[in-house]
Amino acid sequence: MKVVIADDEPLARERLRSLLAEHAGTIVVAEAANGADALHACAQTQPDLVLLDIAMPGIDGLEVARHLAHFEPRPAVVFCTAYDAHALSAFEAAAVDYLMKPIRAERLAAALARARTVIAGRATAAPAQTTQARRVLCARLRGSLRLVPVEDIVYLQAEEKYVVVHHKRGQDLIEESLRSLEDEFGERFIRIHRNCLVARDQLQEVRRTPAGQVQAVLRDMPVLLEVSRRCVANLKTELIRL
Repeated sequence: MKVVIADDEPLARERLRSLLAEHAGTIVVAEAANGADALHACAQTQPDLVLLDIAMPGIDGLEVARHLAHFEPRPAVVFCTAYDAHALSAFEAAAVDYLMKPIRAERLAAALARARTVIAGRATAAPAQTTQARRVLCARLRGSLRLVPVEDIVYLQAEEKYVVVHHKRGQDLIEESLRSLEDEFGERFIRIHRNCLVARDQLQEVRRTPAGQVQAVLRDMPVLLEVSRRCVANLKTELIRL
């Protein structure tokens, strides 16, 4: 079983590494001191299990877990934390177990056993349904990834099995469905077409071409986006609110 350890405390990582050494067939393939590095490590090594601290700088462990739910293959997650206040959030993130520091050898052994059970059946496991939206999206690039802040995204456009994320620094591809993104970020994005979501704060106006086509004008990009007939009324109402 391949394991990634993510904790901002070197001593905590060392203890986990020492405890894992007692379990045959378990190998630590990477360590990370923050959430962003944890995601990069998981993209590169495709671990079976992530031992994940919650209170880390930048992207915390709970958000890392929400991203890992979209990875393929999806690793099992065990939270390792000094606080018990996040147990409900950990459950919502579909964690396999929730270990309190200092971590005892017998509790880690039990968590590893649970993880093996989850890993054996993960081919049919559904992505975790979480109640809190992510702050970044992960664009995976040849074994690594780029983190795109959601607040920088201007619009999202579906193309075959990918979604193109158009943001203020360019564009990236992600392997998520437009429907799931709309469900997660519905407060920030509005649908203007069956294949396109636009950030509400980027909408400037809608205009009609001489041919009768309706287009959305954005604030930060020169592109004009087609608005489908069924989305026109809702979009005009949104612009009135803005």
